[in-house]
Amino acid sequence: MLLRLIPAVLLLSGSLLAQSVQPVIVEYKGKADGKVALTNNTTSPMVVVLEPKSFSITPEGKGIFRDLDSNIHVDLSSMSVRLQPKQTYYVFYKATADKLPAWFTLYATFSSPQHSDGLDVRLMLPHTVYLYQKQPMVESGVQVKELSYNIETRRLTCEIENDSAALTRVQSVRATGDHASGELSGFPLLPGGSRHIEMDWKESVPPTQIDFRFEHFNLKRPVVASLN
Repeated sequence: MLLRLIPAVLLLSGSLLAQSVQPVIVEYKGKADGKVALTNNTTSPMVVVLEPKSFSITPEGKGIFRDLDSNIHVDLSSMSVRLQPKQTYYVFYKATADKLPAWFTLYATFSSPQHSDGLDVRLMLPHTVYLYQKQPMVESGVQVKELSYNIETRRLTCEIENDSAALTRVQSVRATGDHASGELSGFPLLPGGSRHIEMDWKESVPPTQIDFRFEHFNLKRPVVASLN
């Protein structure tokens, strides 16, 4: 069951590039039965090689990639494709895991079929798949820690931790004050993982509340301002 396609706010957002992968992020419950579109918008043919990779995410939001974990099984309709100029090709796949939740990225590496004596440029674009557990995350599985607002720097910071074995997604982060608000984009929160949050606040009056929006609940916390 496909849960959703998530609009990506990434530097490698597909439509801005001569080559693209769409969608960038998808979520399924249990197992995946999907497809990814590979597009070559250039006037030259391209070769695309697909490789699934496992990954972890640091508290700063950086992905650390590795070989695909042995408990994740990905079946692709094709591992490599030759794209003609202006062509889009769909690769179909099925994915299961011995234990849920699970997640992986299908990396598509675009390169020219003609190798030169100089530098060969390769472009790697991601298609990330999340396989959710049957039971959704509950509010008690998430903790907000070290929440503070520095009056001098006008910056709100905190840590949000997932103390459970469930995968979830913070759909948005919203800080509010008497007459203003600020919002950050959502992000995945892996089992046992955490994310460091920083938000600049433009108003002179500090924010009073931060609200983390999840699929089935909102986590609201009061903000205490300080000079340190």
